[in-house]
Amino acid sequence: MGIYLDYLATTPVDLRVLEAMLPYFHAEFGNPASRSHAFGWRARAAVEEAREQTANLIGAHPEEIVFTSGATEAINLALRGLVARRPEGRSRLLVARGEHRAVLDTAEDLRSRGLQVDLAEIDADGQVIVEGFEGRLGESTLLSCVQWANNEVGTVQPVGALAEACRAHGSRFFCDATQAVGKLPVDLGETGIDLACLSAHKIYGPKGVGALYIRKGEPRLRLAPQITGGGHERGLRAGTSNVPGIVGLGRACEIAAQEMEAEGTRLLGLRERLEGGLKARLEGVQRNGEPGQSLPGCLNLTFEGVAAEDLMMELGDIAVSSGSACTSARPEPSHVLGAMGLSASRAQSSIRFGLGRFTTREEIDQTIERVSRAVGKLRSPLGTAPRAPEKGS
Repeated sequence: MGIYLDYLATTPVDLRVLEAMLPYFHAEFGNPASRSHAFGWRARAAVEEAREQTANLIGAHPEEIVFTSGATEAINLALRGLVARRPEGRSRLLVARGEHRAVLDTAEDLRSRGLQVDLAEIDADGQVIVEGFEGRLGESTLLSCVQWANNEVGTVQPVGALAEACRAHGSRFFCDATQAVGKLPVDLGETGIDLACLSAHKIYGPKGVGALYIRKGEPRLRLAPQITGGGHERGLRAGTSNVPGIVGLGRACEIAAQEMEAEGTRLLGLRERLEGGLKARLEGVQRNGEPGQSLPGCLNLTFEGVAAEDLMMELGDIAVSSGSACTSARPEPSHVLGAMGLSASRAQSSIRFGLGRFTTREEIDQTIERVSRAVGKLRSPLGTAPRAPEKGS
């Protein structure tokens, strides 16, 4: 099966999650919107239990959770839904340059429909420059969008400070928490974030299900539904509920809450072993992103003089990536690395390693060996060969 090191793109469904889902494909097949019989009642109870499990992981109330088909739909509901109900005089969006394409492309479409879109700069480590961010906020700012953790380099953002700055200007703050949830402590209530999204398939749940967090309280957040046709999810997202998927999301959140701390420590150790091993064997290896404020399982490295596409082809059955899975069809270099100030050539020589729940130390050691050999082979016309491993590495 090879070695899978692309856990930031997607994760396998944990067997404990699958076990929780299985009854809802056959035995418990009721529609939770059917309120006149026990089949519907049991399905509705399962959905509400999952809503509570999801809320518990992110420091929210169950009634603040709206189930969607994933983070992309949640992003569209948040941005488009808020724009459709925006108060008079609020016509600007502030978006960080390193955001996921689901945010950037949605913002660009809203720009074509008459909204102003400002871009907040990020520094060489991928962090939003707080002073510059605050300087772009104003009375006309409707919404600001910043990820909790970047999906390509893993950099964690100061979302609490950014949300506070937005509150001071009377604007809303949306956080794409997809990569952070289940990997880092996330408390949306404590940080004062207004809107946030997550996706099950990033935390060992099924694909095709996610959630949007909508903070309750005053002033009330009003969103226009983007999918109509019924009163599902408090009228915000029509369509028959994906009960097995929602149950899977809830169980995945429950497991993450129980195991996140220990798993984070384990992954950090494996990440440091991978980075240290490659740098001991190879010259011209540079890390992209801030190691002290980063997802424990994310490592983005530049291999000087080697094209990332060639390296991935050489690695064969080791699954890594050169950026976000959602932008893999785009021929241009990573927009995230470009916003961090990397040259196009360096960005095109960068690989993202995503470590996860089922990554082993043996796989890391095999990867160090295989990547070192592959880079040495690709560099060989330049006369740059891998160094011999140091004793004890």
